[in-house]
Amino acid sequence: MSTTIRKVKTSDLELKDRVVSIQRVTKVTKGGRTFSFSAIVVVGNEDGIVGYGLGKANEVTTAISKGIEDAKKNLVRIPIRKGTIPHEQFAKYGGAKVFLKPASHGTGVVAGGAMRAVLESVGIIDVLAKSKGSSNPHNLVKATFEALMQLRDANTISELRGIPLERVFNG
Repeated sequence: MSTTIRKVKTSDLELKDRVVSIQRVTKVTKGGRTFSFSAIVVVGNEDGIVGYGLGKANEVTTAISKGIEDAKKNLVRIPIRKGTIPHEQFAKYGGAKVFLKPASHGTGVVAGGAMRAVLESVGIIDVLAKSKGSSNPHNLVKATFEALMQLRDANTISELRGIPLERVFNG
């Protein structure tokens, strides 16, 4: 199944950033240890546009700001229907596997850690999510993005198939 990447321009967007994970990286050399930091950051406007980025630097604040800049370069549009996702979706990236399921109004975001940051940044209010396999935040964020980018709404399906919108629901 081919995924269509829906790129978004960053101008005139009010993006909120969330730090998913900060890792301290140690490099041991002849002269001793040098510490640096890597940060995974998710940015989104909480209305269907989201992106993630990785920043690396010798200081935490610099790593976060580099991550934000990287995330702004990778923005995509995700279809949201009444505060939830249009259909169930499974995706995997590396050892991380994620399962997303639409939920009724009032359920909230039932997800943990890295998945929660991504789903809240998109603007999804009600969703049931399960992480299987690896809990590595890098792979979890990428697997969640993979699942979100595979989502399609009824309008997109009717355009791709060349049929009226009513036939999409009635079969």
